Amino acid sequence: MRIPTVIVLSFLALGTAGCSNMTNQQQRALSGGAIGAAGGAIVGSLTGSWLTGAVIGGAGGAAVGALSSGR
Repeated sequence: MRIPTVIVLSFLALGTAGCSNMTNQQQRALSGGAIGAAGGAIVGSLTGSWLTGAVIGGAGGAAVGALSSGR
């Protein structure tokens, strides 16, 4: 259980390294995907598969983040 957590945190850290050159919509998509993946992994670990939960949560979070207006 410890290795997947380290891998997920590493990808999140690498994914936010280049945020300064991104548009607001791209930043919202990235942060939404990260939040969704973390939440999905938590819910997925409680229901059976943390990886499936992280993938579904990340995709949903990125979509919502990209579609939000940010106004």
